[in-house]
Amino acid sequence: MDAALLAAACDAGPGDRVFEAGCGVGGALLAAAARRPGALFHGLERDPEAADLARGNVALNAMTDRVEITTGDVQAGFRALDLPVFDAAMSNPPFFDDPETLRAPAPAKSGAWMADGGLGAWTGFLLKAVREGGTITMIHRADRLADILALLAPKAGSFRIRPVQPFADAPAKRVIVRAIKTGKAPLVLLPALVLHDRDGGQHSAAAEAILRGDADLGW
Repeated sequence: MDAALLAAACDAGPGDRVFEAGCGVGGALLAAAARRPGALFHGLERDPEAADLARGNVALNAMTDRVEITTGDVQAGFRALDLPVFDAAMSNPPFFDDPETLRAPAPAKSGAWMADGGLGAWTGFLLKAVREGGTITMIHRADRLADILALLAPKAGSFRIRPVQPFADAPAKRVIVRAIKTGKAPLVLLPALVLHDRDGGQHSAAAEAILRGDADLGW
């Protein structure tokens, strides 16, 4: 779900270059590329096996001309990649950074659950990855919203925040945050995306349209 929502939140235009930090096997990256056929995409993944799977998925989806995968670590910093800055960057960082409070379900999944270097390493990387005026889009736990804003605020602004609620009468569990590097516009809190209806527990009409690719998660 998080990958699908992140892809739907990507609003890159034709010719834009988009970077995903921590692309895994390419779920969000390829979905975003399918939604934005005029844009170019580049994913970074530190797990060599996952990166190889991502490259295979790029080939299977006939997107080798627009999507590239690099094996590398966010903690090494963007400059270590020796790439020009991008028009946009997106990420679904690991949700936890304290192994004493939460243990990953399996050792092989530790990297997907635990953010080495903390959330600050990811926000710092994303800020370096985009040009001035470029966009940064993240999906994360709702209870980390204050941390995300504080970490991005020194160099980014024009925040637009969309809460994601499991039900209309339940608190948001996720937030999707979009910021502009050097942006100065006031923060905007957008209407929440409600994922499920209480009656039957099915996806809401809005969520179903997004998941099927019939609608974007606009800003």
